[in-house]
Amino acid sequence: MARLNGHAVNRIVILTGAGVSAESGLATFRDSGGLWENHDPMLIATPEAFARDPDLVYRFYNARRSQLDNVLPNAAHRAIARLQQAFSGDVFLVTQNVDDLHERGGSGQVCHMHGQLRSMLCKKCGAAQPAADDYDRSTRCPRCGVVGGLRPDIVWFGEIPFHMDTILARLRVCDLFIAIGTSGVVYPAAGFVREAVVSNALTIEVNRELSDVTGLFHLRRRGMATTEVVALVEELLAD
Repeated sequence: MARLNGHAVNRIVILTGAGVSAESGLATFRDSGGLWENHDPMLIATPEAFARDPDLVYRFYNARRSQLDNVLPNAAHRAIARLQQAFSGDVFLVTQNVDDLHERGGSGQVCHMHGQLRSMLCKKCGAAQPAADDYDRSTRCPRCGVVGGLRPDIVWFGEIPFHMDTILARLRVCDLFIAIGTSGVVYPAAGFVREAVVSNALTIEVNRELSDVTGLFHLRRRGMATTEVVALVEELLAD
């Protein structure tokens, strides 16, 4: 069991957001211009957008997935994986990110609450399938054979995130909650710190900038995740 700021720590929940992947060079949901092919990404990632113009949505997610081949996990991804492997207690990792950088960085357990770019979901049979290449409405489901039933295995705005029961159960028994590179804008993830505080957990925010929920955390570490997360992991493993 570790101790941090005088607080005994045996069960840790880590939440990561776009700020972690951005340090690997992966474009965030909104790129620097705020548009993608002259479209607002916020208006592409909805069930209504998919019903209105599925080809546009397919192109958007195929393009985002192709980015993954050009980026590598960074020091923060690797440090979190090291904590999961070396910590004497339990470390549960939940991410808002839809990339696979945590897995490629060495994490054996990753809870993707917003889905995954390298997965596609069949609306006909309900099966999630690996998405190794580009796909569209002419692609046949590898499991049921139906054409036109595939969609990105992504939680869009207006949809319920995956694994919420599991996440909330972990938050209710954790000793330490760490949010890394999150904006504190998107719910329900922005509310996780409140759940942890109610459970009497120590809460730490690691971010380059103030988030919308910064004031709810006990401790705040300002700086790059590649620096601050590595240092925090070293502290937790020092015991």
